[in-house]
Amino acid sequence: MDLTQIDRYEFRVERRGAMRVPGVVFASRALLSDAGQSLEQVRNVATLPGIVEASYAMPDVHWGYGFPIGGVAATDPAQGGVVSPGGVGFDISCGVRLLAADLTAQELAPVLGRLMDALDPAVPRGMTRGGVWTPHDRDELRRILTDGSRHALERGHGEQRDLDRCEDGGAVDGADPGQVGERALERGLHQVGSLGSGNHFLEVQRVAEVYDAPVATAFGLHPGQVCVMIHCGSRGLGHQICGDQVRRMEQTMRQYGIEVPDRQLACAPVDSPAGQDYLAAMAAAANYGRVNRHMLAEAARRVFAEVTGARLDLVYDISHNLAKLEEHEVDGVPRRLCVHRKGATRALPPGHPDLPPDLRATGQPVLIPGTMGTASYVLTGVQGGRAFHSTCHGAGRVQSRHQAARSVSGRQLRDRLEAQGIAVRPSSWRGLAEEHPGAYKDVAAVVEAGEGAGLCRSVARLVPLGVVKG
Repeated sequence: MDLTQIDRYEFRVERRGAMRVPGVVFASRALLSDAGQSLEQVRNVATLPGIVEASYAMPDVHWGYGFPIGGVAATDPAQGGVVSPGGVGFDISCGVRLLAADLTAQELAPVLGRLMDALDPAVPRGMTRGGVWTPHDRDELRRILTDGSRHALERGHGEQRDLDRCEDGGAVDGADPGQVGERALERGLHQVGSLGSGNHFLEVQRVAEVYDAPVATAFGLHPGQVCVMIHCGSRGLGHQICGDQVRRMEQTMRQYGIEVPDRQLACAPVDSPAGQDYLAAMAAAANYGRVNRHMLAEAARRVFAEVTGARLDLVYDISHNLAKLEEHEVDGVPRRLCVHRKGATRALPPGHPDLPPDLRATGQPVLIPGTMGTASYVLTGVQGGRAFHSTCHGAGRVQSRHQAARSVSGRQLRDRLEAQGIAVRPSSWRGLAEEHPGAYKDVAAVVEAGEGAGLCRSVARLVPLGVVKG
């Protein structure tokens, strides 16, 4: 790969062939040591019709479906810009929700084991176990797809802060359940409030270090505090929607004469019927993902209240698999763009009008989950943030799940984590082994690169006390 180093944490993939823009990668050399395949995907994304500025990659970049995971690309609908399901991913609106307890880790310590034993059965996970909330029928499921967490609140689940501190106020506008197929509805009906499997988790954490006290205070965080981080998405419903839409767009591209170097980059013009239908179905899945995390948070609140008497207040909820129509300046001119963020987190700066009033002075909370046994980070957006105000979304895999499972057994990993004082409640031993810390990049190095590249700023570091694994 022809990479030109621009700065310590910025590299350029030079244009060649059908590329319409260059690639720009925010990372260190160490983080890019095994990124060859994903950098080729950065190059492929740069060929999409209507793409502007660059095909961007975040410090946690790794190989994905069509787009790299950690990829950001914006297209201009007025210039024939396209939307590509591969730029969102199969787990539509996969994201992170962080809650803060009115409890310290020292106060929790005597009952941590009992808390984890209670969270274990209260958090549905795996492929078939069901969810916290089963909608009455498909009509109620369609309300979830249309109104997201607003509908959950109307049904008595949660509190107003759960909307105020959630991206898009808890629901993406423009959702159309009519664009969601019957199989997707069937898969989604019994999974509302469930983790699924893979890298999804509910983690009890301690605020180990605060880097920016005023911003942390505005977010509701302080040293020693107990937090709960939830990482999951839209489950089988989102996966089915993505698969259905990719197949449709493979046919649609011919209609518009679009050619791409990888069929996994199937796309359609944003303003075409196929493009609009995808965005409407994607928004429905995003609303499902928000309700999924909303209901898991309610389950955690119930257990915390029963075991510790503590409250859990929402710090923020943000997705990292989404395409959104946003206004950004390109060459000094405001333009309406379709911004794909796949394994990348929106990071709005202080003063941005889309932030809730109580966060407008600080910038948007950015939630970066690490791995079991390491740490997670809370960041904030910064003025002049690059890549359409985007940053990393996590540590980024360096091993396949098969490779990870061969390197350590689930029981060995559990014993190792328990020896570190981390209570582990897995759904399966193999699933636990697939997610061992060595399967991922160093999350501290990822955050350092994002901050060094001017994408974000560190606010706090959180360390695990207990993990419920999908």
